[in-house]
Amino acid sequence: MVKNSSMVEATHLRIAELVQALHSRTDTDSETVIAELAEHAAVEIPGAQYAGITVTRNRKHIDTPAATHFYPMLLDKVQQRYGEGPCLTAAWEEKTIHVADLEHDDRFPRYREDALAETPIRSIMAFQLFIAGETMGALNVYAEQPHAFDDESRTIGLIFAAHSSVAWNSARRDEHFKKALASRDVIGQAKGMIMERYGVDAVQAFELLRKLSQDSNVPLIKVATQLVADSQSTAQ
Repeated sequence: MVKNSSMVEATHLRIAELVQALHSRTDTDSETVIAELAEHAAVEIPGAQYAGITVTRNRKHIDTPAATHFYPMLLDKVQQRYGEGPCLTAAWEEKTIHVADLEHDDRFPRYREDALAETPIRSIMAFQLFIAGETMGALNVYAEQPHAFDDESRTIGLIFAAHSSVAWNSARRDEHFKKALASRDVIGQAKGMIMERYGVDAVQAFELLRKLSQDSNVPLIKVATQLVADSQSTAQ
């Protein structure tokens, strides 16, 4: 039975506060964010014993960036083996997938056979994660008993998946921004060295860096990093 509206709202607020507190920590990177979200999902979503995150770019290669147990990782390997499964379907078809009893669910026959043989998992509920870019993902919860998940599980899972998507995307954007700032700083250092050494202006220095990158078929940031490292080594 679904919780009444006040209880659902209270759960919604608790999950929102949990995710906000996690992401507001200054020492938290995207890998930590998603790992802790998986741990909390296994606690917050009714019926869940284990939780995991499935990430895929082209339906062929599947990663499991976070899992509370090796069962979710093993089941993702089964999905990659056959290109089918509830988590993969949730990720790509934009919907929630509920496997109430794996022994009597025929939607993913090859996945089902190996999952039953290799794990004690009998119930699965998968929620799509909205990840920026071309990557698709799903937040998945698992239980060893059939019919472990109900309407309440679905409601709380959808709430949790929505907040998780926002938190993970935000953490990934922060990391990309920090990397961009670091790259800009290194390129700036390399330009300054070239300007000082060869008496050229900033535009000419950048053009020289770009030509070195093209001629050597090495990314510009790597060329700049090597120049800075060589200069520091020489100075020592």
